Amino acid sequence: MTILSGLLLGMFLAALDQMIVASAMKTIADQLHGQTLQAWATTAYLITATITTPLYGKLSDIYGRKPMYLAAISLFLVGSLLSGIATSMYELAAFRAVQGLGAGGLMSLAFAIMADIISPRERSKYSAYFMAVFGTASVLGPVIGGVFAGLSSFLGVTGWRWVFLVNVPIALLALFVVARVLNIPHQRVNHRIDFGGAIALTVGLVPLLIVAEQGREWGWASGLSIAMYVIGVVGLVAFVWVENRMGDEAMLPMRMFRNHTFSLGNTINFVLGIGMFGGMVSIPLYLQIVKGVTPTTAGLMLLPMTFGIMSATAIAGKVTSATGRYKIFPIIGAGLMAAALFLLSTIGTDTPSWLVMVFMFIMGAGLGQCMQTLLLAIQNDAEPRDMGVATASATFFRQIGGTVGTAVFLSILFSTVGDKIAEGLRSAMQTDAFRAALAQNPEFAKSLQSGSGVDINNTEFLNHLDPVLAKPFLDGFSSAIDTVFLTGGIVMIAAFVLVWFLREKPLSTRSGLERVADAESLAV
Repeated sequence: MTILSGLLLGMFLAALDQMIVASAMKTIADQLHGQTLQAWATTAYLITATITTPLYGKLSDIYGRKPMYLAAISLFLVGSLLSGIATSMYELAAFRAVQGLGAGGLMSLAFAIMADIISPRERSKYSAYFMAVFGTASVLGPVIGGVFAGLSSFLGVTGWRWVFLVNVPIALLALFVVARVLNIPHQRVNHRIDFGGAIALTVGLVPLLIVAEQGREWGWASGLSIAMYVIGVVGLVAFVWVENRMGDEAMLPMRMFRNHTFSLGNTINFVLGIGMFGGMVSIPLYLQIVKGVTPTTAGLMLLPMTFGIMSATAIAGKVTSATGRYKIFPIIGAGLMAAALFLLSTIGTDTPSWLVMVFMFIMGAGLGQCMQTLLLAIQNDAEPRDMGVATASATFFRQIGGTVGTAVFLSILFSTVGDKIAEGLRSAMQTDAFRAALAQNPEFAKSLQSGSGVDINNTEFLNHLDPVLAKPFLDGFSSAIDTVFLTGGIVMIAAFVLVWFLREKPLSTRSGLERVADAESLAV
């Protein structure tokens, strides 16, 4: 439990940041005049976190978990400071990328250390602690983010900047605690560092994610988009080639994909990441833009999802620890997530908030049964020497899915919302109430005729607009977000089908360190 306290604090840092930023992003994007650019800030963070995750796994096998965990917290601290002084969405995206360099190790290394000291059978019980931390961050994050986003200034600094600066004291405390209490045995494994694989993976992922974000503006078949496709594919092919050449020294050894649980489990993690982020990115936007609630209120309205995650994880952990059976939970979880996303695709401008929160609870209950169980299955079937890489791979593939999901779903949202708003305006123009409201707002009517009234880079004007005039805009956003939810539901059906093919293997009662000791005693 002493060691666990250090891990939980590091995880709290990463989880709190994600929740704070999600609830405040609309305000940040409005103030930096970049609502349509917000995907850059989110995607940049996810790209660097994704690429560095397997590197942390490999480096921790070489140098030990503790120094790499301290390095991850330090990078996250620097990124938070820089993000707090950003002056544009492009700067914020660059500084969020620095944060991501640290975030890539916070989650994966915490779970790798858990695998070192606790057996798979017992580990499922401890997952409740991690989910409690995640749940607490999920509760506090949106509220804190909403409060800061709603303040014009705090201690002489613009309110939204504290969304990032609040990480600084938490990171300093995490550094102190981890340095003091995280002392576990480490036997150095002599590996070469796979820089070639890291570079090839970067060349493969970044262009594909950029075109996912910018394709709607460039044109999906434009020369620039095609160039991104080609560079991305070449990078991924080069990554596979380099990893094959590196053998066991690879950042992600190809031999591990011959393991059924590893390959299928991570395929499911990838698909799960796409569906998960499709919902988690879109729900706050729906609440703040369509429902018009403050960031603080939006954060509180996310509580049902948090409760769903926490309760489902706790129940699944206890049952798994008692019975040793776990396959049923990701099956139920994927089914619940698909159902929740399809239900969310039916919501509109006038849907009662309580009903939306019920759907969020269902999604949380599904997510809570999937994340920890899939990680447990992968760790249980991994060799002790591969524990760092195997654990990091689960986070890695889920983050790749999340990065793809964020970029694609926000692209779908902002590529369809303009047409849906225009369609709503054309219909509204035929009504007497809308024409009367326009007559009472001549300035808005004039801007609407010139086309400058439809500026989705800053949606604050909707808060002060006549409700009759705002309705077509709100309906347009709601309809576009429904399209995102529907797409996410279809993706989750694929995850639901795949998880049926996962083979359930008996959970080991030996921790990673115990298994290493057993192997050494046999060798002697």
